[in-house]
Amino acid sequence: MKNKFQCIYLIVISLGLNFLFIKCSNTSKKDIIEQEETPQIIAYYAGGKNAIDQYDLNGLNQLIYSFLHLKGNELAIDNESDSLTLMYLTGLKSKYSKLKVLVSLGGWTGCKTCSEVFSTDKGRKDFAISTARIIEQYNADGIDLDWEYPVVPGPPGHPYSEEDRDNFTMLIKELKAIMKPDDILSFAAGGFHSYLERSIDWKTVMPMIDHVNIMSYDLYGGYSKQTGHHTPLYSNDQQNKSADQAVNYLLELGVPANQIVIGAAFYGRIWKDVPDINNGLYQSGKFFKGVGFKDWEKLEPGYNFYWDNASKAPYAYNKDKGYFFTFDDSLSVTYKTEYVKNKKLKGIMFWQLMNDRPQNGLLSAMIKSARSTK
Repeated sequence: MKNKFQCIYLIVISLGLNFLFIKCSNTSKKDIIEQEETPQIIAYYAGGKNAIDQYDLNGLNQLIYSFLHLKGNELAIDNESDSLTLMYLTGLKSKYSKLKVLVSLGGWTGCKTCSEVFSTDKGRKDFAISTARIIEQYNADGIDLDWEYPVVPGPPGHPYSEEDRDNFTMLIKELKAIMKPDDILSFAAGGFHSYLERSIDWKTVMPMIDHVNIMSYDLYGGYSKQTGHHTPLYSNDQQNKSADQAVNYLLELGVPANQIVIGAAFYGRIWKDVPDINNGLYQSGKFFKGVGFKDWEKLEPGYNFYWDNASKAPYAYNKDKGYFFTFDDSLSVTYKTEYVKNKKLKGIMFWQLMNDRPQNGLLSAMIKSARSTK
């Protein structure tokens, strides 16, 4: 009788464990599906240690600390403040369990020696070893490469060459060989034609990395003598450059949609000496300044705001001052996030978090759209 009850007991326990296993498995599968279907939201962050605390990071998937730079051949922490900030940021993962923290190399003026360093086997290996060491020492989750730019001109005085394209590929291979398998490897890509067409061997590079962050902003940059949308979602009859144009170019090359991240700008650009024609759009002008989203209340009075429905892009014109203003706002970043969902892209990123308002900002609009089931 005792053995009989033991058998029944064991059967019940076994069935219970199987039920729990099935339940846990189903939950895990559901979580995985939700994670795959919800766009990743990625923030570049160029602030200090304490400034991050004003932001609610719930719903943010990646925080990319910007920027680290080369010291000789190696990726280096520039100073004690950078070191303390990076340690603090990675410590936030205990508060935000889904958050990954990456380091970033370079930036607009931060990669002057990249072409030279990455042109040799030793330079690439030294860099990869130092990168893996920093990721491990600071409990980071990977690196985003922001070399502006291989092959094509970047900041004035920054060397570049045709060999950069192949050297970038070999750099990625070296990083993959030395970094841990679960470390994230991504790079920021120019959203303009010459970069997309010439700078990267897409078919070779993309299978080795997690994703590409398309900088679909500054498409009308500080050197432009004409106004235009600097971060439009779609092209229009007068402007071919857009997030959609870059995405379609990569998709046509065979880049998987789930490896593509588009960009939004948490800042605007202002041109001056712009004539009162077409509300300043696509007119001659001189670049004046940039302004963060959180500082819009400091704009000079007199702006009228407009919406380009073809490009899904806002803009503004100050007739009295002759100022033209191009930017992203809550509506345009919502359109971009919905676009990511419809195209089944990996996600949306932005430059940069310190330009956002701590409450009811552009990040909040992104997260709301990403979580929406409509």
